[in-house]
Amino acid sequence: MNPSPARTAARVLEALGKGERIYTAVVTDAADRSMIGRRWWRSGRRHGGTLGSPSLDAEVAAALPSLFPPRESRGALSRDFEYRDGGREGNARVYIELHGPPARLVIVGAGHIAIPLARLGDMLGLRVEVLDDRADFAAAERFPEAAAVRVIDFRDPFAETPLAPHDHVVLVTRGHSFDYECLIRLLRMPRPPHYVGMIGSRRRVRATHEQLLRDGFTTEEMSRVRAPVGLDLGGQTPVEIAVSVAAEIVMFHSGGSGVPLVEKERVVERFFAHRSPGAATPSRSTTG
Repeated sequence: MNPSPARTAARVLEALGKGERIYTAVVTDAADRSMIGRRWWRSGRRHGGTLGSPSLDAEVAAALPSLFPPRESRGALSRDFEYRDGGREGNARVYIELHGPPARLVIVGAGHIAIPLARLGDMLGLRVEVLDDRADFAAAERFPEAAAVRVIDFRDPFAETPLAPHDHVVLVTRGHSFDYECLIRLLRMPRPPHYVGMIGSRRRVRATHEQLLRDGFTTEEMSRVRAPVGLDLGGQTPVEIAVSVAAEIVMFHSGGSGVPLVEKERVVERFFAHRSPGAATPSRSTTG
């Protein structure tokens, strides 16, 4: 069955209403003209319709993670794909759209680091939500960029904040016990957020991990937590620490190395290493 544009739009609205991401695709050109206009959608493990070829459906589904990074919530592009079903094979151009709620940055802990981190998260295009058990800290006026600021109970910190795989959670709480209450719930989620970071000294991080081990978590599960969170920038102030966390989030999505560009490009060593001191630099002629 080929879903109509109206039925596909209804699926998109249904997914967005549940806070889910959904991809839609339509064949815009193909050697097999009967495939043009065939539609397909996918949301989580659910999908419907077909692009007219099982192998084409599979190729498009497999390409989605690389076409649309997790931080993106909207996007559209056209790509050429090959398909092969038995004796039939060819190429097809497919127009794909991503519809989804903005990826979130959930900051647990509303102390001094949370304020600049919320501002930076908003600048990165993330929906920022801040959680804390102290009403005087979890106050909307302290976080004007945040879409939501909630007072929580650390015994069930995410009770009113359902999390999705494309979310980011950063733990900047005031104590080891609060970190632990958050982590055990995050690690036990069937589909946990793909980015979980926890701030803290080496001693605090080690103590948290030792407790997780005692409670039956594996080292593989614990390795999903970026702790201590952030890049090693040497900063000490709340703003500097927030910058290091935001920089790691960008690196996490963009596949960067975190190496200073001056060391990566090595312009002087590559292009000027063999020039002697005081050598004349060719000047640009000003005459025609």
